[in-house]
Amino acid sequence: MEMVSSLLEMVSGFVDEDEDALLDFGNLTLFDDRTRLWQSFDFPTDTFLPGMKMNDDMVLTSWISPSDPGTGYYMFRRDQGVYSIQNNSTVYWKSGELGPSCTFIYNELPNIVAQILSDYRTQSDRSDQLDQRKINYISFPNVTGAPYYNNSRLGMNSSGEIQYYNFNSLLWFQPENFCSEYNACGKFGICDMKNEPMCQCLQGFKPASGTYSDGCERESMCSQDDRFLNLTLMKIGGQVTFFDQAQEEEACRKECLSSPCEAYMYKCYIWTDLENLQNGYTDDRLNLSLRVPFSSTGDSKKKLPTRYVIVLTILLVGVILVFCSCYILHRRRRNQGSTEAIPVLFSCERERQVNGMMHEKDKGIDIPFYNFDTILSATDHFSNANKLGRGGFGPVYKGKFPGGCEIAVKRLSSCSSQGIDEFLNEVNLIAKLQHRNLVRLLGFCIKDNEKILLYEYMPNRSLDAIIFDQNARLLLDWKKRFYIILGMAQGLLYLHQDSRLRIIHRGLKTSNILFDEDMNPKISDFGLARIIEGKRIEASTNKVARTFGYMSPKYALDGKFSIKSDVFSFGNTGFYDPQEVMNLLGYALAMVDPRLKESCEKSQVMTCIKVGLLCIQVDPNDRPSMSTIVIMLGSESTALPNPTQSVFVLTIASSSSSTKLDTISNNERTISMVQGR
Repeated sequence: MEMVSSLLEMVSGFVDEDEDALLDFGNLTLFDDRTRLWQSFDFPTDTFLPGMKMNDDMVLTSWISPSDPGTGYYMFRRDQGVYSIQNNSTVYWKSGELGPSCTFIYNELPNIVAQILSDYRTQSDRSDQLDQRKINYISFPNVTGAPYYNNSRLGMNSSGEIQYYNFNSLLWFQPENFCSEYNACGKFGICDMKNEPMCQCLQGFKPASGTYSDGCERESMCSQDDRFLNLTLMKIGGQVTFFDQAQEEEACRKECLSSPCEAYMYKCYIWTDLENLQNGYTDDRLNLSLRVPFSSTGDSKKKLPTRYVIVLTILLVGVILVFCSCYILHRRRRNQGSTEAIPVLFSCERERQVNGMMHEKDKGIDIPFYNFDTILSATDHFSNANKLGRGGFGPVYKGKFPGGCEIAVKRLSSCSSQGIDEFLNEVNLIAKLQHRNLVRLLGFCIKDNEKILLYEYMPNRSLDAIIFDQNARLLLDWKKRFYIILGMAQGLLYLHQDSRLRIIHRGLKTSNILFDEDMNPKISDFGLARIIEGKRIEASTNKVARTFGYMSPKYALDGKFSIKSDVFSFGNTGFYDPQEVMNLLGYALAMVDPRLKESCEKSQVMTCIKVGLLCIQVDPNDRPSMSTIVIMLGSESTALPNPTQSVFVLTIASSSSSTKLDTISNNERTISMVQGR
């Protein structure tokens, strides 16, 4: 408790002190009048820790040997978004192959390693972050969440391997075998660990020097009569260009035949040489069309004349069109008596669910159904000019009905993880909720695969767009911020206690707090909300979703959620550091925006910080209810309890599968003390 008391005294006094500090994550930092003069994170040797950020100037250098810390022969570095290991000046391994427009053709970097290297958790300006690139992330399910991030490190060892550790357990390393080494078989040579020898030449090529050590070369020169051999599941490297005028694969093929092209992949990458080829790759998008002489394809059969091919194609298309027309007419006649037009291609299950939702009107629930053409007209056919942003389940557009009524249109993308169940859940839930701090549902639309929700339009954006923007945050003085906090608390109290249903939101975060024209805060996005029947306050799920930084530990680790899960998210909503929630006490001082010193009331600041600390306690039983929180925030005379001292609890799920993790206990607990030692 001394730790909490001293922390609160520091916040209350807004102490300004010069200091030199060894921070929790291992960064030795020297300050002069709050100006950072030097930090150890800018000068790594062979080890990279969370909190560092790898840029093109930073290099990890191996030791000469495990017992000799002298400068070794291997270096790990980044160049234009691709990570590589170099042996002196020779590339020994690469994390991926970067094509035109900063698009990764393939990428072998696990998600968590990419986040550590780019310091994803702390950067407010993410213009250079890996999440802005088109990356095929690789992840492994037993390495997720804050514990693995905070206790991780990367090392460049003396054998030329970049290694990812959690505690002392080696979870990932590269290169893992001979074929993982960059360009192991030279140009036009393909590596396959299942073959003997592992290096072989592509079809139509031969060894350049009698062996495979110098790669391969063509057996004959290229010509306009060349054909293409399809190679599937290939890892590819080499000089590549992008032909953006190819609207179909045939145009890409012709471009390759008319240029010094060795291979292509639609859409439409063209290689002038090939290297670092590896067979048996896991990404099924990497299918290569290799240019080879006609004799190498093994196609000795005479092709049909072009006019026969055209006639047969027309006949086949005609038969298909007649069949489809008959089928559609048959279905329309069967559904002629329906009161609501359900699309012909809907599955039976979806049709049953939609009809069930239509009949909700008979139960006294007013859920207006809008015609799809009406929504198209209101949004100008979902034009980019009307696009407000993108949520977890799809884009959101601004619309305007005839007469001037403005709406927000949430259009669920076809590849969204929110299916028909979540959609119907959100419609039925929000239709039953009426509160000034909840976004109001105006209607919905379903057509074919389109699932659309219509909300009242919120002209002043979301909370994250304001408080995490260096300029926009100036618009919110302390009085407005405190008003927003109270509004959020009252909205959650309505969901938990005052509405006809007990509802757990499960997704409260800054991007889901919207503002109307008067800057009234409103909670939105009920796609994963759940109704808890009777007096129950807890449930569980196998589908853990949402942003980990705002989720309570019990929900993130075990899938168990309760009204106290929303309390945790409420206490953590104003603080955007999703990887440090387990040590949030140590960062409480940083939560106070220094530009609020003039406008804030220190007693209210202290109350909000203390309420926030109470909300994010590890044990759900220690967290207050939303009704208690509203009383705490609204009364200056109420004595607040002190939060319990922060205890770090690590829960590790048991698994019978084979793993490289060392055997450790299922529960581990540490307490951080502030006294010197």
